Order: sequence, then structure tokens, then C-alpha cells
Amino acid sequence: MNKLVETDRLFITEMTADMAMDVHKNSLDEDIRRFVPDEVFETPEEAEETVEFLMSQYGTADGPLVYAVLLKDGEKNIGYVQLVPIGEGKWEIGYHVAKPYTCKGYATEAVTAFLPVMAEKVGISEVYGIRLLENAASGRVLEKCGFETFFVGEGEYHGGVYEISKSVWKL
Repeated sequence: MNKLVETDRLFITEMTADMAMDVHKNSLDEDIRRFVPDEVFETPEEAEETVEFLMSQYGTADGPLVYAVLLKDGEKNIGYVQLVPIGEGKWEIGYHVAKPYTCKGYATEAVTAFLPVMAEKVGISEVYGIRLLENAASGRVLEKCGFETFFVGEGEYHGGVYEISKSVWKL
């Protein structure tokens, strides 16, 4: 396992081909379908293709840079954390914890540990958080991780116009 970050309860590591089934299963919950539908993988084959692509991005500064979040206890794959380029040298944080593991602080723990390591790795000093306004849980994670909101209103999000919130984290 090529660990990027280790916390008290988690390993954040590069994706491997054998994680495709977990990626598929973790992508099927109602929160992903509702808030980031382009990250739903309906079949294991779709997940496998995506994991292969994500693996090809390690060692580049192009992104997306997506890492698996594993529980240290048994190394169960519970989700991911990612840094995605959004243009003009700016990057956005993304994360998902599978439904059975939500409300336990895992997303906050993963994002908090991931941000400084990835900011240094990519050579940036700020990261953006963009979410649907109705995704209150994501808003709480961003707030706990030190993001400051600078915009709330209508904006483009995953190909449509919605009520969104934009925030920024600074190193």
C-alpha cells in the first residue's frame, strides 16, 4: 500500500486496481446520486475504468488526484478524498464517505490530514470547496476543516445552475 497520509483512524492511500468493486459499491448511495451524480459508477466495469484512469494521474500535477480512504482497523475502503483542478491554477477539494460510515467524523479527519500534504505536493496555498447549498453535511465538513465561505447563491455546478456555496481554505 502506497500511503499518502495516516491519521489516528485512517489510511489515505493511492487507489489500486483491486479497489474497483469498493469504489463501485461506495458510489451507489443516495447522497452521491443526489449531490455528485457524475461520481456514480453503475457497474463494476465503470468503476474499474475510472480507477485505472485515476491511477494514471499519480505522479502528475494534472489531476484529478483521488485517494482512497481506508479504516486502519481492517483497512476497509470507506470512500475517497480528492484534489481536482478547476482552471486558472485553482484546485477544489472533493470527498465522500460511504453511507454506513457517515456521521463519525471520517470525512473531516481525512480532509484535515489531506489538505496540507496535497497543497504542498501540488504547490498551492489555497483550495476551494464548492457544494450544493442543500448539502449541509458537506458544509459542516468544510467549516470544521477551516474553509471560509465567500459566496452563497446561484452558480454552475455539475452542468446545471443551482444554489451553491463556495469557500476557500488557505495554507
